[in-house]
Amino acid sequence: MAGELVETGFTTPTATTLMRYLARFADDHAQACALEASSIGIAEGRLDGARIDVAVFTNLTRDHLDYHGSMEAYAQAKARLFSWPRLRLAVCNLDDPFGRQLAALTSATKVVGYTQQDQSDDRQGTIRAEDVEETIDGLRFRLCAPNGRALVETGLLGRYNVSNLLAVAAVLIDAGLAPQAVAERFASLRSPAGRLEKLGGHNQPLVVIDYAHTPDALQSALGALRPVAEARGAGLVVVFGCGGDRDRGKRPLMGTVAARLADRVVLTSDNPRGEDPQAILDEIRVGAPAAEIVTDRAQAIRQTIIAAHPAEVVLLAGKGHESYQEIAGVRRPFSDVANAAAALAARREVAL
Repeated sequence: MAGELVETGFTTPTATTLMRYLARFADDHAQACALEASSIGIAEGRLDGARIDVAVFTNLTRDHLDYHGSMEAYAQAKARLFSWPRLRLAVCNLDDPFGRQLAALTSATKVVGYTQQDQSDDRQGTIRAEDVEETIDGLRFRLCAPNGRALVETGLLGRYNVSNLLAVAAVLIDAGLAPQAVAERFASLRSPAGRLEKLGGHNQPLVVIDYAHTPDALQSALGALRPVAEARGAGLVVVFGCGGDRDRGKRPLMGTVAARLADRVVLTSDNPRGEDPQAILDEIRVGAPAAEIVTDRAQAIRQTIIAAHPAEVVLLAGKGHESYQEIAGVRRPFSDVANAAAALAARREVAL
């Protein structure tokens, strides 16, 4: 706020906190507010009373099942946002089956879809990406909208970020920007902390830190980094775990994704919380029988980076921007970024 980064504690703040922030934004003469509406936040009524003008749907994949109990309940929570009172615009991902459902069922007075898959989609208002290229430096594609076209070049990695950019483009174009103006803004974008955040890479392994903590997110992150690893002429290594006291069903699924998409898999603790860390890793290993296990996360990060080939890509997944690790109910200071930087520094010292 006013250039200050404020920790809210939740993806979607509590209702009273949210209203306090919105009031402050209004006092500061802000014209708009972008807010991530989590399914849990919606279900718990944290957005109740807020006037929502635009709702954006990105995707529906397995997450938060420890809270919602089923994918159906999870989907219903997300769907509530698209029947919000006086909703003006719904922006929906037409590449997602549930997104197509929402586009048909929303109460919004205007619907805009976006797609990077269906180039034959000629529905009025659809925003499309054509000629998508993934490179070691980022993404390049043609942004196609009813009011024009523009070439987008951005340093963001990963095909899934094409969809994210299309969603943002739909909102900005609705607000009156031309596609070329949108593309110019996209050119300066950089990944936020803990989202495909890069370290090293210059005569060193390229270490990438990402918050991916679901099967779909891990698949997207590894898929984004495979072209980078191939361009560097080396392998792709992933270090990850799963949180304790959360959805246990995703653990072997994440192991399967890692075993399929990475050349080497190292399993380690995430936030075990109240569970036995080894028991969590054993459940992940069902999907990745050949994976190495190094229970201590700091040790796993250090060993993996120091042992990596200088051209390899190492993905540290699951914790991203988090500054703590929760073990046995106690939060201790911990940073994947700091541990990775220390390991890269240790490599440089050995080289000297």
